[in-house]
Amino acid sequence: MMGTKIRDFSPLPDLSLEELVPKDNFYRRLEERLDLSFVRELVENLYAPSGRASVDPVVFFKLELILFFEDLRSERQLMEVVADRLSLRWYLGYDLHEPLPDHFSLTRIRERYGLEVFRSFFERIVEMCVEAGLVWGEELFVDSTTVRANAAKAALIPKLAVLDHLDELFEEEPDDDTGPASGSLGMADAALPGADGESLKQANAARQDFISSAGRHGTKSRAPNPKKISDHTVNRTDPDACLAGHVKGTARMGYKVHYVVDGGKARVILTALVAKADVKDNQPMLDLLWHTIFRWKLRPHHVTGDSVYGAIPNVKAVEQAGIRAYMPVIDYTWGKRTLFRKDDFTYDAERDVYWCPAGEILRNTGGRSKLELTRYVADPEVCNSCLLKSGCTNGKSGRAANRNFDEEYFEKVEAHYELEAYKKAMRKRKVWIEPLFGEAKQWHGMERMRLRMLERVNCEVLTTASGQNIKRPLTFGGRGPRRPAQVVALRPPERPLLYPDRCRCRTHRRSFIRHRGVFQQAAQPLQHQLDRV
Repeated sequence: MMGTKIRDFSPLPDLSLEELVPKDNFYRRLEERLDLSFVRELVENLYAPSGRASVDPVVFFKLELILFFEDLRSERQLMEVVADRLSLRWYLGYDLHEPLPDHFSLTRIRERYGLEVFRSFFERIVEMCVEAGLVWGEELFVDSTTVRANAAKAALIPKLAVLDHLDELFEEEPDDDTGPASGSLGMADAALPGADGESLKQANAARQDFISSAGRHGTKSRAPNPKKISDHTVNRTDPDACLAGHVKGTARMGYKVHYVVDGGKARVILTALVAKADVKDNQPMLDLLWHTIFRWKLRPHHVTGDSVYGAIPNVKAVEQAGIRAYMPVIDYTWGKRTLFRKDDFTYDAERDVYWCPAGEILRNTGGRSKLELTRYVADPEVCNSCLLKSGCTNGKSGRAANRNFDEEYFEKVEAHYELEAYKKAMRKRKVWIEPLFGEAKQWHGMERMRLRMLERVNCEVLTTASGQNIKRPLTFGGRGPRRPAQVVALRPPERPLLYPDRCRCRTHRRSFIRHRGVFQQAAQPLQHQLDRV
């Protein structure tokens, strides 16, 4: 006989979510380890002192973390999943009969908070990792990846010149009575330290970098004739998205996501930034590096990056700061087509000349300030009669060589190539920072942005980076401070010889038991020293 299921639901008995959610659920562990009560202080100034109560900011950021962990694409889908999952209701603190926030409210809350709140939230998570002893600080890794934008290439339209004209026409004029350059008196006051604190604040506020401008700094071409595609075109769906090549073999709209990762075992992300896709990878590097060092009070031994970051300004600034630049440098002043390269020529610093492989001199013909290089040229008569000319140059005016004004920094970085620490750092880079991008793309939806506009995309990436950092304390636990002085100050030293049962290694435990008498004799003076401590 075929049975028929009748849909008849009886009222539930007195049950609570505490009983229905398993004890080993992931969100129980997350709630136990992560206290988000600090977010109320971050957004306190954004709410009125009276009126209707809003959605709890803690609930909002918990929903953002659920969006990250569950790999969801929208707030609408998020609330549908939360409504069906008991563990998610328990994590948010909503009972079975309690109505959940509307997905439209989450969008409005995100717009109200803005980028500064999300960056403060990310930094507070990093502080938790620092307090747990998961940040090493001895080495930093810098890298970037291209992420597809939530816009189609078909939405590209030409940027009319009238739009720029209207922007200039309706741009607010600066007040002549304010600022450090308002007349001779203002200049005199600005020259005195602390004479005009307000003008100093305005001058500092006017200075922009990639962090303060949310990745917009340095996005326009410097030449009189714009060369970037973004200078001529704009996307109607996402005006900040730019064409990015090598994304699955074709050019698509995208962004560049930059990470600065600590060299410790936990691989904590210390800084995250989204810039336009047509911004070169090495442009935001110094801003990211200085922000990381000064924000987290680090003094790294070296900074590691690939050959893209080995530009002259980056290498010079890092080496001048007393930090080793572990990155392959590329000297574009020597050309690419000649057979004899830089290593084949010898520079004589005393005479300021170059010696070619044939033993002839390339003399200094003057510097080019705009190109920041000095040009060395050989005698044309000697060069044309040389037997090695076919493998050196095809010109008739003599072989020329260019030396950058900061060539000594290239030589200093190239001297690191033979160090074992440099080779180890380059091997470590492949398995330290690149897998973090793969983790974010494959498991947490960063393969394609779900939001649009640069500020919103930065909020999305900061949330993703915060979620990746949150997984580190859950995995590694609290290790405590890594410095020996801090360890001695906070807790007494461990006594592994006196407690062999705490050793997890079976081989070491057997060896200890086998040589128990020898270890006990050796441990007596150590025991006396530890008791004195």
